[in-house]
Amino acid sequence: MVQSSKSGKTAKARGTKSGGNPRNATSNNAAAVKHSNIRAVPFELQQRCLNVFRDALEPDEQDVKTVQEVKGHLYNRDFSTAFGNPEYLKVYASRWSPSRALGYLQIFNDVQEYFDVAFEEGGSLSPKPREIVCLGGGAGAELVALAGWLHQSLSEAEEQKLDIKLLDIASWESVVSCLERRIVIPPELSKYASAAAKQANKAMLPEECIKVESQQQDILTWSEADLKSTVGGADLVTLMFTLNELYSTNLAATQQLLARLTDCMQLGSHLLVVDSPGSYSTVSINGAEKKYPMQWLLDYTLLRSGQKKGKDDGAKWAKVESDESRWFKLSPDLKYPIELENMRFQMHLYRRVKETPEG
Repeated sequence: MVQSSKSGKTAKARGTKSGGNPRNATSNNAAAVKHSNIRAVPFELQQRCLNVFRDALEPDEQDVKTVQEVKGHLYNRDFSTAFGNPEYLKVYASRWSPSRALGYLQIFNDVQEYFDVAFEEGGSLSPKPREIVCLGGGAGAELVALAGWLHQSLSEAEEQKLDIKLLDIASWESVVSCLERRIVIPPELSKYASAAAKQANKAMLPEECIKVESQQQDILTWSEADLKSTVGGADLVTLMFTLNELYSTNLAATQQLLARLTDCMQLGSHLLVVDSPGSYSTVSINGAEKKYPMQWLLDYTLLRSGQKKGKDDGAKWAKVESDESRWFKLSPDLKYPIELENMRFQMHLYRRVKETPEG
């Protein structure tokens, strides 16, 4: 069964996820009530997403020692070691990505109405796949979450397809390939399974409904041409537990990346940012250092809040959904071979709009 965890604080590589918060940690009860899941992901789908990780990566209790080694390297910010070993990558993904995938799936459900409006405006009957780019999405959580998200909608619109690009500074291709395979093939059944069970046994998604590309890329050194070719046609770009690490690595380069994304992304597309709540980054202004919340830095860049604007220098984004702190809690009835964690996060969803100067 899914168990609670008491793992310590870890860091993460540029464009790579780190561990979450313990399941037995306390949260703000008022916030928990306020953000109760109105469109909760069905339990059966949550379990099926966990089964994708279980069958693809085969985690077991023998991985505990390796998990501790990975956490040690992350804590010491030795990312080249932590994410330079294929075994470390497999164990990392099997340990931290499953719970994140369920949390992300719930987030996609919570904000789906905004995506639906965007696609209706663009022509929902078009056979063109939804293009989604996940920056720092190599460890597979976004992939499985998006697969689960599409699985829910296939009965409503069979023509829907996803074209997913996962970019990360580490080489996650092997992990992604294993997860993708488990998404598009039926789960393995016992040889004693009934004929009815065998007949009903289907893959999470038909192979033709999902296209996945995994790229090893330091997004802070992305060339203008590669960035534009990757995100220029994207309907959604995600930064899941990645932005704050980018800020910590190189704040100026991260602000520049956000500005370049603004220039490249099409009108009506969305940018979804999920990160640890209460994340701060240090900024030097006039020689004095000051800490600013990640959310403030994000709005400063995208919404130009707090900046002096000329008549032709307005915001090119609209914030359509935002939450400073929310919990995603795992059901104790979910089953997984090793311990998993709840996820506490902040979430901000922006929509690319025409420039809107003040006044």
